[in-house]
Order: sequence, then structure tokens, then C-alpha cells
Amino acid sequence: MNRRRFLGIGAAVVGTGAIGAFAAPSASRLLAEGRPGRLLSSAVPLPAAFQVPLPLPPVLRPVRSDGTTDYYEITQRTARLEILPGLRTEAWTYGGSFPGPTLAVRAGRQSAVRHRNELPVPSVVHLHGGHTPADSDGYPVDLLLPVGGGGARAAQGTGGTAGMPGMPGMPGTAHPADPSAVLVGRTADGERTYTYPGRQRAATLWYHDHRMGFTGPGVWRGLAGFHLVHDDEEDALPLPRGERDVPLMLADRAFAEDGSFSYPALDATLAVPGVTDDYMTGVLGDVILVNGAPWPRLTVDRARYRLRLLNASNARLYRLELDPQPSGGDALVQIGGDGGLLETPLAHDAVEIAPAERFDVVVDFSRYAPGTTVRLMNRFGSDRTAEVMLFEVSSRTVTDDSAVPERLCTLERLDPAAAVTTRTFGFRRSRDNVWTINNQPYEPGRSLARPALGSTEIWRFFTDVHHPVHLHLNSFQVLSRNRGEPGRYDAGWKDTVDLRPAETMEVLVRFTDYPGTYMMHCHNLEHEDMAMMADFVVE
Repeated sequence: MNRRRFLGIGAAVVGTGAIGAFAAPSASRLLAEGRPGRLLSSAVPLPAAFQVPLPLPPVLRPVRSDGTTDYYEITQRTARLEILPGLRTEAWTYGGSFPGPTLAVRAGRQSAVRHRNELPVPSVVHLHGGHTPADSDGYPVDLLLPVGGGGARAAQGTGGTAGMPGMPGMPGTAHPADPSAVLVGRTADGERTYTYPGRQRAATLWYHDHRMGFTGPGVWRGLAGFHLVHDDEEDALPLPRGERDVPLMLADRAFAEDGSFSYPALDATLAVPGVTDDYMTGVLGDVILVNGAPWPRLTVDRARYRLRLLNASNARLYRLELDPQPSGGDALVQIGGDGGLLETPLAHDAVEIAPAERFDVVVDFSRYAPGTTVRLMNRFGSDRTAEVMLFEVSSRTVTDDSAVPERLCTLERLDPAAAVTTRTFGFRRSRDNVWTINNQPYEPGRSLARPALGSTEIWRFFTDVHHPVHLHLNSFQVLSRNRGEPGRYDAGWKDTVDLRPAETMEVLVRFTDYPGTYMMHCHNLEHEDMAMMADFVVE
């Protein structure tokens, strides 16, 4: 498919409501490349590593609270930030920072987060890993329009930059499969409150933009932040806390000559979704950011630290490892995953983390001599992307009363015998080189499954190349990979799993509490934007 034909079909598809005409590279090219993505090089000299102190995102305080609910307010706006030393980068932000402010909430208490959109584009907020009612889940056409954007006119692409012309879910747009059925996305003018009931256990979650066709550029430009859930069960454990509980958002980016974020959008005005042909497997940057800083450093005590690792990259896979390894290895002791605590700790020499996955690990820096410098490496990277950040082990004497218990919690285990059905979903290219699920490009309002509320099902995924698969609404438990045991990184409750090339996986999922329309999709954001999504409806 040449570029002219791609553009022509893309325009026609936007007009009819699907985004499935976005082309993917040939099968031979994908197989030759192995892991997904293509490197986008920066046009500015890259700074030396380990010069910038690790920033910690600010913790957002409620504007008010009552007996059941904590109320928060976030303004989405552009901000000029010094990400690379000496340069200013215009970012799309939550509250003026990248990452956005961290929400630290309690399980069992409801959170109401009011977002005000002062960006030049519509947005959609998804709480990734949140157990959330459908109307607050961040369905991709539930647009929050910019303040003063002219209501529905903004959704149709005011000035060529504000929306997705003619896409389903826009006011008055017909469903492509049934022109008599008019879809109306839950659009809001200027402000919207997302309600999170808090009916879930302690876990490291994150929130990010989820606008249909534009999640990739939205997250790339800065729309991401931590959302941490705490509970009494976890608080009762002697795990590291306070300054020794450190969230680490990993994200790769590339920068233009003027310091702006460089991104290979098919249309620089973002009126038409998609990236240029060379980047349809995913966009990789040559600058590794941690909490928005390039290759930062952190001084640590000779004590245990809890590191909340989040891969917020669009497409990059990481294999994280400490260098040097402590004597005896097992440097990264995993205590939690996407859905919270594991039942027992799991020691690793390295952790492989796909886009959107989270791993909570404990590192005992007392295993290193005072003054040691320890690099966090990415063994899947090369050149500058092989390094992530630096830990400087302090020489001072400190007290550390933390510990990692042999048993962290008792996990409920879903019973495969209770599954009422097994469904199969193929994540792959179609014969027309389109990213699809079950050979279908995404159309809002067309569901591939209708599970009953309260039921348990087995969902089987298979794939052609790497696809990190994410389910909304409920976490799940991995039953098998390639009909064998779950992988080493599949323990506990998951909401995102990395499907490797030509791999099959089975997961158990129980649909609880909230009926409505939810999503599953590939969390390679370029794949997601180019149609690798599907609705499911909980009835």
C-alpha cells in the first residue's frame, strides 16, 4: 500500500467511522525486526547521563473531602518544561508537570477527579488498572472538549487540530455497521468528573490520555501520571515506605532541534490519526526519561527501597537489570504487579516489562559497599538506550526497620472450572496489513464479546508479533503460555501481559460490579491508534 493510497483510504475511513485502514508493515519486515518499534533519533545533542537528580512527581491533595469521597481537581494544559538541560519543551500536561501529579488514594474511599481541559485538543482520561464504572473508564470517544472549544464543533476538528472529523461517537455520527443507529459519545464541554469508587486492593496504577486515534501522541507529549492505591493489608507489612517508596515512570522520547517533542505523526496538525510508514510497528525514542528526567541519578541509603516500575513508553520493551549485581544475585525482589501484592516475593536478576506493565520491586542497597554507583540497565536497549538511571549508595549510617516477609498476602485464586466459556482473540495483521483483533479493525460500538456480570471466563490470546494486551475493568490471572506454565513475569493479578511473537496465552477473568462497554487493546500505542482495539460489553 503506497502512501497516496494510504492517505486516501484513511480520509475515507475517518469519514465512515472506522480506523482500520491504517497499514502495517509487511510480515517479512516485522519478523526480521523481532521486537516492535523503530528508533526516532533526536535532532539535538543528547545530554550526558546521570547528571540530573531524579524528580518525584508532586502528590495531589484533595480540594475537599466528605464521609465517603475525596475530591480532586486537575487542569490539563500546555507547559514549557526544561526536560533536556538548557532547552524548553512544550508538553501537554496534567497540572503543568510531566509526569502529572500523583494521586495517592485509599481503597474503600471514592475518588472524584474533576478534569478541566485547557489543551488545544480534546482528551479522554483512562485510569489504567482501575476498577471503574463504564462512564468513568475513559472510553476513547467519550471526549472532554477544550474549554471554549465550541462544543461539538471542537470534536469535528476546529482548525484541523482539535478532533477526529466524522469518527463514530461524535455527536450525530451513525454507526458504520448500522446507519440507523446514531452513536453519541459522552462528550463534555470543558470539564468532566471521573468517579473511581475505590473497590480494589492496593496497587500501582496510572492515568493517561485515551483519545481515539491519538493516544500515542497524547502520551508522548506528556499526558501520564501515577495513581497509587493504598490499603490496610499492605500498610500492615514492614515494606519500605516514605522516602524509600519511589515511583519510577520509564518513558523514551525524541526531541526536535528546537527542543520540542519529535513524533512522526502522519499529519503534523493531528487532524488525521496515524504515523508515517516507517513507524507503524511503534515509535522508539533515543532519550530514556525517568519521571520526566533524562538518565537521572538518585542518592540512596544503604537500606531497602521499594521501586514502583512503570513502563509508560509507547512501544519500547525493557529488560531491567542492576549493574553491578549484588553478590549472590536476585537483586530485584518482586512484591507486586499490575493488580497489587503477590502472594509471596519473587526474586529476579532482571525484570522484563512491556508497555503499561508495572512491577513493584524491593532493592536492598545495603548489599553494596558505601559509595558504590549502581546503574539500572536496559538489556533490550543499545547505545544510549541501554542505560536508564543511576543509584549512588550513600556512605552515611542509617537505620532500616523494613523487611520483605516470606508471605505478603493471601490471593483469591480463580477456578478454571468455574469458567462459563472460553473465547479466543487473535492479535495480528490482516491480509491487508491492518492491525486487528480477530481480523477486525476497531469500530466503537461493535463488541467482540458480551460476558455476563459476575461470570468467569477464559480468554485465549494469540499473536503474530509482540503485543502487550490490556483489559479494562478487571484484572485477570494467567493460566498458561503456549499450553505450559505461566511465565516468570505473569504472577499475581495482571491487567497487561506481553504476548511474544507466535505465542498463545490463556487468562482467567471475572467480570464484577459494573455493567457497560469496556475495551481490550494492544498497549503498543501506535498499534492501538491504528485499530488494534475491541469493545466488550458486560451485561
